[in-house]
Amino acid sequence: MKVSAIIQRLWLPLLGLNGVIVGSVIMIATFSQKTWTANAQLILPDTTTNLDASLGTLGQLKEQGVAFTNELNPLKVLTSIITSDDAIRPVLLSDPEKDKFRSLSSYKKLFKVKPTDQSTNIQLQVTASEPELAKQRAKRLIESYQERLNELRQGTANAREQFTQRQLKDAERNLQLVKSKLAQFKKSTGFVSDEEQTKNLVTAINTLRTTQTDVLAQAKATATRSQELSRTLGMAPQQAINSLRLSENKEYQALRQKLTEVNTEIAVNRGTLTEEHPTVRALLQQRQKLLMALNRQLNAVVPSADGIDANFGGNNFKDATIELIAQLIQVESESKGLQQQVLIIQNKLERLQTELKNISTLQAQLLDLQRQYDIAEGVYKGIVAQLEQSKIAAFNAYPNLQVLDQPTVDPKPTSPKKSLIAIGGILTSVFASLALILFSESRNPLLKQKDLQDIELPLLARIPIFKSAPLGLTMESDAQIPFQRLASTISLMSLENHRLMVTSSTAGEGKTTVTLGLAKALMVLGFRVLMVDGDFRKAKLSRQFGHVMHPQSNDLPQPMQISPGLDILPTAPNQNNKVMEFVARGGFEKYLNTIQTNGNYDYVIVDTAPVTSTSETALMAKVIANVLPVIRLGISDRYMVQETIEQLMRHNANIIGLALNGIEQRSEGYIYKHDSSQVNS
Repeated sequence: MKVSAIIQRLWLPLLGLNGVIVGSVIMIATFSQKTWTANAQLILPDTTTNLDASLGTLGQLKEQGVAFTNELNPLKVLTSIITSDDAIRPVLLSDPEKDKFRSLSSYKKLFKVKPTDQSTNIQLQVTASEPELAKQRAKRLIESYQERLNELRQGTANAREQFTQRQLKDAERNLQLVKSKLAQFKKSTGFVSDEEQTKNLVTAINTLRTTQTDVLAQAKATATRSQELSRTLGMAPQQAINSLRLSENKEYQALRQKLTEVNTEIAVNRGTLTEEHPTVRALLQQRQKLLMALNRQLNAVVPSADGIDANFGGNNFKDATIELIAQLIQVESESKGLQQQVLIIQNKLERLQTELKNISTLQAQLLDLQRQYDIAEGVYKGIVAQLEQSKIAAFNAYPNLQVLDQPTVDPKPTSPKKSLIAIGGILTSVFASLALILFSESRNPLLKQKDLQDIELPLLARIPIFKSAPLGLTMESDAQIPFQRLASTISLMSLENHRLMVTSSTAGEGKTTVTLGLAKALMVLGFRVLMVDGDFRKAKLSRQFGHVMHPQSNDLPQPMQISPGLDILPTAPNQNNKVMEFVARGGFEKYLNTIQTNGNYDYVIVDTAPVTSTSETALMAKVIANVLPVIRLGISDRYMVQETIEQLMRHNANIIGLALNGIEQRSEGYIYKHDSSQVNS
C-alpha cells in the first residue's frame, strides 16, 4: 500500500525521469561508435635444444637447452616484445587513422595480448572502427613483431660473436703452430713409434722401479731396527724397559710409518728426477723433519746412556743380552741381503734404460707434440662449437611465434554491446527512481508510526486491513470487533448534540469505511443512528447504497432506512457554491437539527470530504462540533494531517481523538461470533 501510494503521488516525476533515461540509452546505443575486433592465435614451438660437440682428447661439450618453467617462461618475454613501443610504432605509422591518436600509448590500447594458461599459445585481439582495418592492424602487428624479433636475434648473435671471435683466432693460430711443429719433427727425424716395444720397456722399468723402491724402504727399515737394537744393549734396565714402550707409542709408530712412506717416494722420484728437483728436495726436507720428530720421541723415552743403571736387567741380564744380540745379527744379515738385492735391481734398470734411451727420447718428444696438438685442436673445436651455439642460442632466447590462427573478424561489432547498455539503463532507471523516491520522501514523507507520538491526541481505534472492504452492512466477525470497540468508546463520551463528523486529511484514508463501521456498531448497541453523506463532491456513501440524488434537484434530501435503527441522509454529487452558501448561512445546521429531532436519532454520523480537498468540510466542523479524523500509516501525509488538525482547531472543532486505519491485523486466539439475524430482527 505504501509503495502504491508513493507511486501514485510521484508517477509523473518518475515517468519523466525514466523517459529521459530511456531516451539517453537509445541515443547511446544508436550514436555510439561501433568497433570490431580481430582475433588471432599464435603458438610457440618447443625451443629446447641440446649441444653435443666432440673436443677430441678433451672430451665432449654438452649444453642442455632451457625448458619452460613458471619462473622462466618465454611467453612472457614474447608478450612484452609484441606490446613494446618498437613493435607497435611501425603499425601506427602505416595506419590510415594514425591522425586520430595523440600518442603511441593511446594507440597501444587497441592491442591486447594475453598468454593462454597451461599452453604455449598467445591470444591477440585488435580493435578498429572497421572490420577490414582491424584485420590489417593484426597482420601488420605480426609482421612488425617478426621484424623486431629478428633485430633482437641479430643483435644478440653479433654481441656473442664479437666476444668469441678473438678467442677463435688465437686458438686457430695456436693449432696451426703446434701442427707445423709436429709435422716438422716427423719429417726431420723420420721416427716411427714402436708402441708395443716401448710399452713393454716402460712397463718393465716401472715395475723394477717400484720393486727397487720397496726393497730400499725395507733396507732402510732394517738398518733403523739394527741401530735401535744397538742402543738397547747399552741402556740401563729401567731405560731398556722404557724403550720397549716405543712399540706401544702411537705417535712414534705414526711417525715411523710416515717416514717409510716418504723414503719410498724419495726412492721412486730419484729414479726419474735429479737431487736438485723441487719434488726431491721437498721430500728430503720432509724426511729430515720426520727424523727430528722421531729423535725427540726417542729422547723422551730413552735418555742419554750416562744415566743407565749398573743393575740393568738384574739376574736376567745375561739372557736378555743374548737375545738382543741374536736379534741384532739377524737384522744385520737381512740388511746386507736387501742391499745386495738393490744393486741387482739397479743393474737391471740401467740395462733397460739403455735400451729405452734411444726410443724414449724421440717418443717423449713425439708424445709431447701430439699432446699439445690434441689440446690445441680440442680448444679450437670448443670455441667453434660455442660460436655456432651462440647463433642457436640467440634464436632460443627469442624463439619464433608461429601463426596458429590467422586474424579473423566477427561481422557483428564487439561494441557497443546493446545488452550491457540495456542492463546499464535498467540499473540506472532503478537507482535513479529510488533516489528520486528517497529524495521526495525526505522532503514530503508519509505518516509513520513514530509521527503519532508528536500528535497530542488519543488514539480511539485501530482499524486493521480487511480481506475485503467492509462497505456493506454485512461484515465478518473479525471486521466488527474494532468498530464495536470504537462504538463503545464513543457511547461513553459526552458528545454535544450526539453528533460526530468523520473526516480525513486526504482521500483514500478510509473515512467512509470508518463511518459505516461505526454506525453499524452503534446500531448493534441499540442506538438509532443517522448517517449523513457530507461529501458533496463524490457522494461515495450515497452511491454505496444507491440513494444518490439528482444534482439539479432543488428539494432537500430526506432520511432513508437501510436497516432497522440505521438511516442514511443522501446527497447529490458535484455541488460547489450552492453547498458552501447552504453551510455558511446556517441552512445545513437548521436542516440537520430538524432531521435529528423528527427522526429521534441517538447519534448523527457525518461522512465528509477530506479537509484539505474542500472548504465546506471545515465549515461543517463548526456545526457538528465533534470530529473524528481518520489517518492511515503509509498513506496519510504527516504535513497534511498536521494541517488538518490545525485547521479544525481554528474552527473551534472538538477533536475527540484519532482513528488509525489500515494497520496489520494480528491473529486472535479467540473470536466471539454472534447470530447477525438476531441483531437485525
